[in-house]
Amino acid sequence: MSEAYIIDAVRTPRGAGKPGKGGLVNCHPQHLAATVMKALMQRNNITANSIDDVVWGTSAQKGRQGGDVGRMGALDAGLGIEVSGVTMDRFCGSGLTAIALAAGQLGAGFEDLLIAGGSEMMSEIESQRRLEQEHKMPSLGLGTGNHRLQAKFPQSHQGVCADAIATMEGITREALDAFAVESQRRAHKAFTEGRFDKSIVPVLDDEGHVILDKDEHPRPSTTEEDLAKLAPSFAQIADFPVDKKGNTFKTLINSVYPNIDIQHYHHAGNSSGIVDGAAALLMATPAKAAELGLVPRAKVIAAANIGDCPTLMLNGPVPAAKKVLQKAGLTVADIDLWEVNEAFAVVVEKFIRDLNLDRNKVNVNGGAIAMGHPIGATGAVMVGTVLDELERQGLRRALITMCAAGGMAPAIIIERV
Repeated sequence: MSEAYIIDAVRTPRGAGKPGKGGLVNCHPQHLAATVMKALMQRNNITANSIDDVVWGTSAQKGRQGGDVGRMGALDAGLGIEVSGVTMDRFCGSGLTAIALAAGQLGAGFEDLLIAGGSEMMSEIESQRRLEQEHKMPSLGLGTGNHRLQAKFPQSHQGVCADAIATMEGITREALDAFAVESQRRAHKAFTEGRFDKSIVPVLDDEGHVILDKDEHPRPSTTEEDLAKLAPSFAQIADFPVDKKGNTFKTLINSVYPNIDIQHYHHAGNSSGIVDGAAALLMATPAKAAELGLVPRAKVIAAANIGDCPTLMLNGPVPAAKKVLQKAGLTVADIDLWEVNEAFAVVVEKFIRDLNLDRNKVNVNGGAIAMGHPIGATGAVMVGTVLDELERQGLRRALITMCAAGGMAPAIIIERV
C-alpha cells in the first residue's frame, strides 16, 4: 500500500447563496469548480493531461449542477481531455468523502495524481426550487420530498432535528448562541491575521475580471444580545404537514422518540450560512510527488464512514471520530486540532462535550456558522483550513468530520509530512 499525500489545497471565497444577492450567483457551477482545479494546476506547475482523475462532491446534482461537475469542471479548467472525472453525493459529507475516495485510490496504487474536492451553489438549489414552484413542476428531489418519509426510518427537517438534539441533551439556547458568537470572533481574527490567504483563490470571469475575492457571509459584529433577539427558525417548520396522514416534521421525530417535547433554539445566527463555493486538493503518491518535484504538506492516515440514527440525523460525527481514531490506532489525546462542521451549533457543542475536548483545539478559525456551508465543498474547505493551521502552529495531526443527511458522517485524520 502506498501513502496518499496532500500536495496543495485551495478554495474559492464563499458568496452569499441567495438568488440575486451573492457575488457568485451568476457563475456557472462548472466554472466555480474549474476555478479551484485550475489554481491547483498553476500553483504546482502541473501540465495538461497529467492528472489521472478528478474525484468530486456535489450534493444537489440537478439543473446546472447536474451532468458530472467533476468532469465538466476539469474540461473547463483546461486540465486536458484525457483527465476523467466523477461526481458523487453524500449530502453534506460529499467533499470529505471525495478526499477519502481519492486517498483510497492512491493508497491502492490505482492512480498516481488526483484532484479531489467539491462544489455547491446553494443559490442554484434555491433557484431550482423557485422554478419548480412557479411552473408547478414535479419535485426534483432538492427539498424534503416523500423520499425522506419512509415509515421505518422517518427523517425530519434538519433544523428540527438540531432542536430535538439540543432538547434531549439539555443544551440551552444561551450555550448555542455563545458558540455562534465565538465562531464569528474566531473567523474574524483569522481573516484579520491573514490565516486564509494561502488557500483562497479569487473567482474570475472569462475576461479575467474579479467576480469575488473575499467571503461574504461573516458577521464579526454579532453579539449574544443580537442573537437573543432572533426568533427560532424551525418552530413553524416543525408543524408543517409532510404527508396525507397528517404527519409533521415534529411527529416524525416523536414517532421514534415519543417523550421529547422539542424546544426550538436554532435560528439563522447559530446555524450554518447558505453560500456558494468550491474547494479542492491536489493529491499524489510519494513516487509521483518525487517524479514531479512536488513537496507534500500532509498525508491521509485514516478515513472512516458511519451511519447513525436517521431520524435525529445529525449525531454521526462522534461515532465517526471514534471509528477513525480506532482505525489509525490513535486516541483523542493524539489529535492536535479538530474540524467539525458547524451545520448547527448543537452538532459541535455536543461533539465537544461527548469527547471532553479542549475548546481551543476545535474549529480554531471559526466555521460554517460564521463563513457558510457550501454543501458539497465544505469537507474540502475544512481539510485545507486545518492543514494551513497545523502548519501555522507547527502541529502534527488533525481530525475532520461532519454530519450528513440520512444520519451519516465521514471522518478523516491527516498528518503533516
